[in-house]
Amino acid sequence: MILEPWYWFVLGIALMLLELVFTTFAAFWFGIAALMVSLIYWLCPWMSTTIQLVLWAVFSIVCTLLWFKYIKPLAPRPKPEHIIGQTGMVIEQYPHQVKVRFTTPILGKEEWFCKIQAPLEVGDRIQITHFSEDQIFIKPYKG
Repeated sequence: MILEPWYWFVLGIALMLLELVFTTFAAFWFGIAALMVSLIYWLCPWMSTTIQLVLWAVFSIVCTLLWFKYIKPLAPRPKPEHIIGQTGMVIEQYPHQVKVRFTTPILGKEEWFCKIQAPLEVGDRIQITHFSEDQIFIKPYKG
């Protein structure tokens, strides 16, 4: 099968649009890599399909690594004061801590193990009282 430059272009745009559904930024960088292959193949039309696929794999890896190293660390992290007061529900109970599911992800995760200040049962609504590094402290929600 002979791949044309526009195949790579369409694949790149499709992968980038797929990011609207899956907001992980993984498909976005594969799409950027496909657009890069499209441009190179348009400039050098004698490239074989194997070279195109290898270029796409290499560009995908490089784009993803560059994103993790340089772009993702620049993303603003929520400040602890924005986390205080968030509510969730206890889904599992353990000694001195519970597993809570939050309606809005906290630092990218929906479920957290939280330190408890008062006895709680599965199904109880909770509220975040304070946050320290990677620990969340909660109390029963009275809303």
